[in-house]
Amino acid sequence: MQSILEKIRAGHWAVMGILNVTPDSFSDGGRFDQVDSALSHALQMEKDGACVIDIGGESTRPFSDPVSADEEIDRVVPVIERLADRVTIPISIDTMKAEVARRAIEAGASMINDVSALRFDPAIGEVARQFGLPLVLMHMLGNPKTMQESPAYDNLIADITNFLKDAIERAQKQGISKSKLIVDPGIGFGKTVSHNLFLIRHLNAFAALGVPILIGPSRKAFIRKLLKDEHNDDIAPDLPIVETGTQAAVAAAVLCGAHIVRVHDVANTRATIRILDAIRSAQDD
Repeated sequence: MQSILEKIRAGHWAVMGILNVTPDSFSDGGRFDQVDSALSHALQMEKDGACVIDIGGESTRPFSDPVSADEEIDRVVPVIERLADRVTIPISIDTMKAEVARRAIEAGASMINDVSALRFDPAIGEVARQFGLPLVLMHMLGNPKTMQESPAYDNLIADITNFLKDAIERAQKQGISKSKLIVDPGIGFGKTVSHNLFLIRHLNAFAALGVPILIGPSRKAFIRKLLKDEHNDDIAPDLPIVETGTQAAVAAAVLCGAHIVRVHDVANTRATIRILDAIRSAQDD
């Protein structure tokens, strides 16, 4: 089983498929909160070309409330246990809680995606070190409940770079090799529409951190706000036009320096990546 870091080191872009086993995620809450439907969707994402499946049991949408570790474990572990023997790609656990991460790993997960960057439960770092697993460190302004309350920065790129640099140093102090770390600038996590667009445009600035860059623009509010008409406050995340907007953001992010894209629609994203790969490798015959 090739890890996502091995794929990146080989010069490839990687697609992370999103599997929310929650009743209240912003895009697909309730669609995959039963084990059978979650399993079926994960297998389809693997078939469509995902390099890793990212399973989350707690919504981190804006203004969401946290759930207990026990509830999160009850949601994710049965899915991971059923899935681990059925897929040939790694499973990532999307959590901010060390106990959830540990139980998920014991069930078969082999990567941790911590949107709090070790701030909410630093013990996640110990779990990652103990098992020697890749760890994603994401920037978020505040917490999911408060992050979209008038987000502001002195200097967007510098502030996020410094945050991620500190997160990398925290992880290294816990004994995690830098070669196991991935950073995510946190599209939609404490950012305005303009912040998100500027982040994508200047994504290559984070290359200075010396670790792979993950980005998750899929179906986010900034895309929906740009595409809605003046008569609507919002549009449904699963509309085809939103997927078109997502693929535009994916293409821009990859061209600007992303190594991993985290998405709901793996098949469309793989098509986008294939075209980008062809362009990158094109030669004048």
